[in-house]
Amino acid sequence: MITVYRQSEGRLRAAGSTLEPLDDVVWIDLDSPDATEEAAVETALGLGIPTRDDMQEIESSSRAYAEKGAMYLTAQVLASPTGKDPEIGPVTFVVTGSRLVSIRYHSPGSITFFAARAAGHPLGCTGGLTTFLALMETIVDRLADILEGEQRKLDGTTRAIFEAHRPSGRMQMLAALMQRIGRAEDLNGKVEESLTTLLRLAGFLALSATMEKGTEKARLKTLARDIRSLQDIAAKQERKITFQLDATLGVINIRQADVIKIFSVVAFVFLPPTLIASIYGMNFDVMPELHWRWGYPMALAAMAVSALVPYLIFRWKKWL
Repeated sequence: MITVYRQSEGRLRAAGSTLEPLDDVVWIDLDSPDATEEAAVETALGLGIPTRDDMQEIESSSRAYAEKGAMYLTAQVLASPTGKDPEIGPVTFVVTGSRLVSIRYHSPGSITFFAARAAGHPLGCTGGLTTFLALMETIVDRLADILEGEQRKLDGTTRAIFEAHRPSGRMQMLAALMQRIGRAEDLNGKVEESLTTLLRLAGFLALSATMEKGTEKARLKTLARDIRSLQDIAAKQERKITFQLDATLGVINIRQADVIKIFSVVAFVFLPPTLIASIYGMNFDVMPELHWRWGYPMALAAMAVSALVPYLIFRWKKWL
């Protein structure tokens, strides 16, 4: 699908899929385009549109390069972070002198948010480079919001882990915590991947000949600094997730050890009575106790005392 955005006083407005006239077209967004739509954009702009296979290339030279006066920049952009399975996929930005073309095969919310924001506020989207910088800033802001939300969730997860360690804590909660930690690690890893590719694009832009204007260079420098700060936060949260995983496994081991300890104590408590019962269950001819009037009550009392004494010892040692 082609969505054409035309500019008016720094604002962008969606103008359907009609490319002509091209005078005030600033941004062309290709969402899962077919061959016909790609050919239409290539004919109108006189530049090549990378295919989906081209966008999947992971080499640095395939992610950021210049060709025929246009810059081709591919970044991994996160989509649907609030769901159980956040999606990350490549988005290619083709930056020409006066236009920006974005090609994507998934639906990042940051791009939709940018389109709405650019329509209501003058973001200075008068050309391809300025529009790209504003879009990059929106993507980075969205990643910052995701990290902030995950930070609050991680704080809650830490509390839940150590609450599960209490005697009243339920083992079922630990299984749910493991799933939560796994989702947090998956999301944090995808955020780090997205930030890494965005920083790579910022570095490529900083070295390009198009970054001669002072304002645009300052915006790019600020953007790169913001990305590095978010990478530091993501790295800190990664360490916290690792700590939570280790703590959860430790709590599980402790709870399992408590269960094993209970079985061990029960076995030890009943071992002496079992020994006494086994002795008096032997079929020897000469066993005087078998002929005593109080032999049976004495054996029961001996078994009860032999079970009670180990139990009291365990209680005294605070092993129970």
